[in-house]
Amino acid sequence: MADNGIELKGSTFTLSVLHLADDDLGQITDLLEAKVAQAPQFFNFAPLVVNVEKLDVVPDFELLKELIEREDFVLVGVTGARHDDIKVAAKAAGLAVMTSGKPVIEQEAPKAEVPPQAPTLGLTPTRVHQGNVRSGQQIYAAGGSLVILGSVGNGAEVIADDSIHIYGSLRGRALAGARGNQQARIYCQQLDPELVSIAGTYQLSDALPTEMVDHEVHIRLEQDKLIFEKLQF
Repeated sequence: MADNGIELKGSTFTLSVLHLADDDLGQITDLLEAKVAQAPQFFNFAPLVVNVEKLDVVPDFELLKELIEREDFVLVGVTGARHDDIKVAAKAAGLAVMTSGKPVIEQEAPKAEVPPQAPTLGLTPTRVHQGNVRSGQQIYAAGGSLVILGSVGNGAEVIADDSIHIYGSLRGRALAGARGNQQARIYCQQLDPELVSIAGTYQLSDALPTEMVDHEVHIRLEQDKLIFEKLQF
């Protein structure tokens, strides 16, 4: 068959997951409205997966989908379904039934140390932005790290597939590891952001550790949780 340019390939996307403890639609609405109010641009038409692992009843997926899309999210699937009737109901509503697996860590025998290899060619260079990033601006470092020689203001957004270094204050949004790199990190000289995210795990301003606000901070991801540490010099 002639190559017509159509291909089916695997890929990785960052998705927000809404964990349901019950099917109280009122609480779900309140939560989504609060999140959108804090970071409207980040959540605008964002894909969303609903985790139903804690549910023993079949939720009304049609109503749930309508509610979620009313808040400008896009419900794409469910995960954690433990019963076939929940899976059937999700499929009937046009939702994907997804499985979120975690890597299995196996104990291995110690291996002999391998001498470091020479740097490979073709690395994506670090993107450096000189000056402040103002409200409404977005700076994206595709395939590499991002260095901001200035501050990131309210309403501004900086994104990198690797780490983000901000030599100034962070008051807007910083999203590192945008393509799923869990080793990515965020550094800034003054922390007071609207949102920080590493590999899709995010934290909004209302959940920041108060002792870290307005300090020089290093942020990393550990076991699906953001860890905040003061920079030590």
